Amino acid sequence: MALPLPIPPLRLFEIDDQSWFPAPFRAFVQAGLTFFWEYKAPILQPVSPASLVARTLQTVLGPSITDHTFVDFCSGAGGPTPFIEQEVNKAFKKLSDGGNILVRNGDTGVNGHVNGSGDGGRGGGVDFVMTDIHPHLPEWVKASNKSKNLHYVPSPVDAANAPHDLLSMAGTQEKNKKLFRLFSLAFHHFPDPLATRILHNTLTHSSGFAIFELQGRDLGSIFTILGMFPLLWVGSWYWFWGDWGLLFWTYVVPVVPFVLVFDGVISSLRTRREGEVLELIRECGASLDGWRFETGREVHTWTGGTMNYFIGIKEAGRKKIQ
Repeated sequence: MALPLPIPPLRLFEIDDQSWFPAPFRAFVQAGLTFFWEYKAPILQPVSPASLVARTLQTVLGPSITDHTFVDFCSGAGGPTPFIEQEVNKAFKKLSDGGNILVRNGDTGVNGHVNGSGDGGRGGGVDFVMTDIHPHLPEWVKASNKSKNLHYVPSPVDAANAPHDLLSMAGTQEKNKKLFRLFSLAFHHFPDPLATRILHNTLTHSSGFAIFELQGRDLGSIFTILGMFPLLWVGSWYWFWGDWGLLFWTYVVPVVPFVLVFDGVISSLRTRREGEVLELIRECGASLDGWRFETGREVHTWTGGTMNYFIGIKEAGRKKIQ
């Protein structure tokens, strides 16, 4: 159970965000975060968090998912974007082959199927683009080389002032493709003034966006995050065998598990709830004509971990939200 904490979002600091935190340690921590996006713990997790994000996008957008190019604005060292791209395009391939796509029926968590009938001439898949204000080119090049649908923008991209030609900068500009922005485990990092500017830019210059957080401001999330420490202690020797630096700073001096757990708890306390995001949207001053919003949460770990999402989609002819 979520058991929400009766406190406002707290603007506390995370160690990994600090300029004084050594770059090698940051790389180890980001490697751990990336691993947990892809990992599915036996019994405790029905699917990996990245698969859950992909499934949510498929459910909310439906067939129109192929109308969009998805741009992750805080990709870091790659994060979940390559895994989300894989999951979405696996489903796209099944659809284009006339097969069935596994989706969720609303918020029930029950699996259902949507019959595919070909890709309708929509092209060779759904494109994803990695961006960040501090590009991680070696990791992005390596990831993008594994998929024709995964791209990156090599220059810094500020989510509050994104270039209008962002898709062409990534080499993904296609006729009739819409820009859909992703903020995966990132939006809680932005203080309110910056978050408001990012939302204004997003609502003004895109056709959709999704905020995904793997934690909430609740006891279930904190309990799940605390469980990461013993999990890392037990499993790192197997998961990261050969990465001797990471293993040293996990077992000899446990910097990596400490920072992951500490920052995870702080992330929970910083995470905004649906109404708080909507309030920032109303305050940002952008036109809301045509926009509709969907929110929800999905269990990613049975110990109390939930993925919270806030998705906005711009639809022609829709009345302004009051």
